[in-house]
Amino acid sequence: MPQGQPLVVPDDGLTTRQRRNQPLFAVHTGDGKGKSTAAFGLALRGWNQGWRIGVFQFVKSAKWRIGEQTVLERLGRLHEETGEGGPVEWHKMGSGWSWSRRQGTAEDHAADAAEGWAEIKRRLTEQTHDLLILDEFTYPINWGWVDADDVVAALRDRPGRQHVVITGRRADARLVEAADLVTEMAKVKHPMDAGRKGQRGIEW
Repeated sequence: MPQGQPLVVPDDGLTTRQRRNQPLFAVHTGDGKGKSTAAFGLALRGWNQGWRIGVFQFVKSAKWRIGEQTVLERLGRLHEETGEGGPVEWHKMGSGWSWSRRQGTAEDHAADAAEGWAEIKRRLTEQTHDLLILDEFTYPINWGWVDADDVVAALRDRPGRQHVVITGRRADARLVEAADLVTEMAKVKHPMDAGRKGQRGIEW
């Protein structure tokens, strides 16, 4: 794509402007570091455009606050106070979704994942968000907690202009096939290979 120009112009009857404003479904996968980091960076860009941001984390504990959550939630409050940017919602499956106010147990993870996906489908239908980040969503799909065909159908048929990013290792081939943008993070070197643990400001 020299100078940001596409190599092929499809014969789809759309103008350049219409094509540019089509909703995007992206997948960030692979064994390397940076899948979620890239998605949250996109959320910052979207917030700056006034987008309504929805983040749904499917694996991380509800007790563990990563740095991006703190920043984006503060930006959400800034929007409420000044109108700048867009609204932000951040939900974690962890010990129960934010909207359910229910504390789950380890045995409830599959049901919690299904509940989260059902809520996301409802929000897609209602066009609640302009950008949805489904963080570490590949795992409940791979574990059989959420049906990949249902995910593909819901994203394919979503109304309006809703951008969706799914992150996580080993993305199901059906997600990869359906996505408009797929990035695979490949590890070349990592500090943990040399026995170095995660660092403040780098991992959280």
